[in-house]
Amino acid sequence: MIRLSMTVKNEEYRYLKAVLQSAKKYIHDAVIIDDGSTDNTIDLCRKSLHDIPHAIIENRQSKFYNEWELRHQQWEESIKNNPDWIIFLDADEVFEDRFHLAANELTKDKDCDLYSFRLYDFWDPEHYRDDHLWCAHMSYRPFLLRYRHDFSYEFYKASQHSGRMPCNVYCLPNKISKYRVKHYGWAKEEDRIAKCNRYLELDPNGIYGSMEQYMSILDPNPNLKRWIENE
Repeated sequence: MIRLSMTVKNEEYRYLKAVLQSAKKYIHDAVIIDDGSTDNTIDLCRKSLHDIPHAIIENRQSKFYNEWELRHQQWEESIKNNPDWIIFLDADEVFEDRFHLAANELTKDKDCDLYSFRLYDFWDPEHYRDDHLWCAHMSYRPFLLRYRHDFSYEFYKASQHSGRMPCNVYCLPNKISKYRVKHYGWAKEEDRIAKCNRYLELDPNGIYGSMEQYMSILDPNPNLKRWIENE
């Protein structure tokens, strides 16, 4: 069985409803950390998850400015009751359609405790960005983890870009998967502007990320490729 783990904040009018509806095709339950939303995100989560077990933890004060603290809280809540597997998704990430048909088969592999997938940064609903600064899809990153209570998990303590799960998970038996993740966090111009401004405010010297990439966010002519579903 697979548990969904996610942090959210002010996602009512973005992608969260579609993300949860997609995830419900392969998850058994969910743990959601609401990091100080001021809209109806919590109600949206409750309505979307009403027919499966779920826990929603409400942070009255946001922890985003110290991301590792937020991620550590997410982890501690997610491992309660010793789940079998945990899938970590952000509120703007969706697996391609065919994933739900294979998700539970992946968890039956006794020789694997961690699966990594390629993530594609969408710049509009049908295209993803592809250049030397935006090439996440050329590598694999962890999303699906078997929880082992006998393993000592460690965390990267950074204010930004701290990672969604413990930093030493690749010490566990792991494999890559052919299935892909669609990331819509950059798909609207207003979101790109907001993120660019936030990164420059929180990391003005590029300590936790790349200044070159930050400055490329608003490139008026990015190189885009058309997405083909279930390719």
